[in-house]
Amino acid sequence: MANIKFYAGEQVPLEMHKVRIIQRLNLPDVDARLKAITEAGNNTFLLGTEHVFLDMLTDSGVNAMSDRQQAAMMLADDAYAGSQTFTRLSNKVEDIFGTPYFLPAHQGRACENIVARTYVKEGQYVPLNYHFTTTKAHITEMGGKVVELLCKEGLEVESDEPFKGNMDIDALSKFLDEHKGEVSFVRMEAGTNLIGGQPFSLENLEAVRDLCRAHGLMLVLDASLLSDNLYFIKTREESCKYLSIREITRRIADATDILYFSARKLGSARGGGICTREEGPFREMRPLVPLFEGFLTYGGMSVREMEALTVGLEETMDEEMINQGPIYIEYMVDKLKEAGVPVITPGGGLGCHVDAMKFCDHIPQEQYPAGALAAAFYLASGCRGMERGTMSEQRNPDGTEELSNMELLRLALPRRVFTLSQVKYAVDRLVWLYENRHLIGGLRFVEEPEVLRFFYGRLEPISDWQEALVAKFKEDFGDSL
Repeated sequence: MANIKFYAGEQVPLEMHKVRIIQRLNLPDVDARLKAITEAGNNTFLLGTEHVFLDMLTDSGVNAMSDRQQAAMMLADDAYAGSQTFTRLSNKVEDIFGTPYFLPAHQGRACENIVARTYVKEGQYVPLNYHFTTTKAHITEMGGKVVELLCKEGLEVESDEPFKGNMDIDALSKFLDEHKGEVSFVRMEAGTNLIGGQPFSLENLEAVRDLCRAHGLMLVLDASLLSDNLYFIKTREESCKYLSIREITRRIADATDILYFSARKLGSARGGGICTREEGPFREMRPLVPLFEGFLTYGGMSVREMEALTVGLEETMDEEMINQGPIYIEYMVDKLKEAGVPVITPGGGLGCHVDAMKFCDHIPQEQYPAGALAAAFYLASGCRGMERGTMSEQRNPDGTEELSNMELLRLALPRRVFTLSQVKYAVDRLVWLYENRHLIGGLRFVEEPEVLRFFYGRLEPISDWQEALVAKFKEDFGDSL
């Protein structure tokens, strides 16, 4: 986004794009919202979009495509094998990442499945800066154990630390020394999803690489949120401020042995892929693509999406294209912070993250405060956010809860989708809800899946707190939606 100074003095994000296609939205009244969230089992994943005003559930697969991406989709080669579309995508991946070997997959978790099935063995460890839900599930399914070695600042809610997604280098060195022969690989995640979209620094990634090479281990990078992480490295890391986005990208790719991504986030398309510069890992993982995904030149992806991804990856090299999300998030975080609403600082990528542990400090973690806050925010606004807390964990083998380090309401800001007035509306309703937070109560499961329960589990409120919140909304807003 351009560095524009407004004569009136107000600093607001100025979009460097124009809207040419629109999609109509619906804002249900508060009674309809109560009915909808009840029928959805108080799980925002189960809400139908006809009941949602602003969909802030995720940035996955819902980012706006550019005109160039939509035009490229008309060039798709539908051939089952030997498609020119695949050749164009593979060449673009090599051009950007320097990786001549590329395996397509239908999305990021498919890449995780292939990597885990190939390299994770029973009883082995996978050290990482922080886990992601599906990553952890794939590793544990193969009998592996996740070890989080996040830097100490990573779990501080309010902080000035610019790279809260960094690996603790000393802790990693000690762990690798103590567990020789017991580690599958080391994994880093760009824009650590579950702690507020917080980035790692290039310096930290390269230090992790040096440790991996000293111990003969592969470094695997989840690059799904790479675009945000690139922007933060460029703007926050002193040694990188004169490097181009393309140069930073190549430095990151050069530090890793396997790089995989969800195109639903990186590239603003739908699909994913695994990249490597070595033939050995490529041959080891290759048999799983036709087994689980599709033929080697489409991997479960639509060829039209592959063409859009080819353009989207190139557009990711443009700072003016990748800075819109982080700048909008920073604006939202700053406005909420000014109003006293507890949020993760500094603002990260992906979305604005509200600290439900402080927002709902009267709700025990066993009653899922982040899930309760997501339901309450929907009631107050019609906006669909996402729980990122204990509800997103899975129970321990003995049936007890694995209490999350953080309880967050994630309000994703898909790239180039919302207007500033819509962001201001979400801020306004969240400020009102914070002032009435004492009305929010807990939730309990009535239908609890064993794996990834946050996707389709159903819950009910403990007490009649939702009716009380709706009554207060009507008292304060009257007939207003």
